[in-house]
Amino acid sequence: MRALYEWILDNECTPYVLVNAMADGVEVPQQYVKEGQIVLNISPLSVVNLEISNVRMSFNGRFGGISTDVLVPIAAVIGIYARENGQGMVFEDEQPPTGKPPATSPIERKPKLKVVK
Repeated sequence: MRALYEWILDNECTPYVLVNAMADGVEVPQQYVKEGQIVLNISPLSVVNLEISNVRMSFNGRFGGISTDVLVPIAAVIGIYARENGQGMVFEDEQPPTGKPPATSPIERKPKLKVVK
């Protein structure tokens, strides 16, 4: 995920991550969750103290003007892509769903998403 994040920035695009907000350990503002998922802008201009490890992603971001700490286990990340062109990668689900599955898959909602090899 870190390599894709860097690749998106190197191509002067905005990195977005799609997260399963119902997965264990996810801490995001629930009012922005739709169909069990949330899209997060993780560009350097949008977040502070971004850390992406093999286990989790954490940062401080603003939601509705309110500074909020966000914690996402890497297993809850569905995909990462560039806002401008949809290029990125969808990851395999490593964790069984803990909530109601979304009505549509992320691929159906983001038809431009392409797998980067």
